[in-house]
Amino acid sequence: MRRIASLDDISAGLDALCAIDPRLATVRATAGEIPLRLSEPGFTSLVSIIVAQQVSRASADAIFGRLVKLVDPLTPQALLDAGESLFREAGLSRPKQRTLLAVSEAVCDGLDLHHLCRLDATDAIARMTSVSGIGPWTAQCYLLFSAGHPDIFPARDVALQSAVGHALGLSPRPDEKILGCLAESWAPWRGVAARLFWAYYRETRGRDGAPPVQIQGKA
Repeated sequence: MRRIASLDDISAGLDALCAIDPRLATVRATAGEIPLRLSEPGFTSLVSIIVAQQVSRASADAIFGRLVKLVDPLTPQALLDAGESLFREAGLSRPKQRTLLAVSEAVCDGLDLHHLCRLDATDAIARMTSVSGIGPWTAQCYLLFSAGHPDIFPARDVALQSAVGHALGLSPRPDEKILGCLAESWAPWRGVAARLFWAYYRETRGRDGAPPVQIQGKA
């Protein structure tokens, strides 16, 4: 399976998407720069995505910044050893505390986050969502940004729903089910389509709605 590993892959995907759906040519022109957003697979990347669940990008950045200062290095065992007061100081809600602890326990028990990136998306998502607190959005974003999976579209993402609705003139804003069906037409480049619409959201709304990515090296 081809991976999204370079800006050339993004460009190839965008060309293919515009051929599949000519409406996306206008979206591409508006979106401007579409970053690669590729992160190093592993625990830190997954933690950053969990922190970003259901909060603004600014809040996620602030919380994650506090967490990595309080827990250095950020490892599963370090989180298991951290007390509740540390999580409160970082600004993590109780549900996210429980999720981080469940993920830490799973990794210590053998969940291989690097190996997941080499699996078929369906299998990888099934394994990840078996961990308490990890839902489809978290698993999909991890595979998008850490595995460079080319054909995943997190239809539950509110920024993507808003961006697609605005760009394609859909009212009301498409919900997860409708957006998921719509995105099927963009296969096998749905991972690039997600990046395109996050960039469109950034340009039209003036803020970044994409989940934060812990970039390692040049991307």
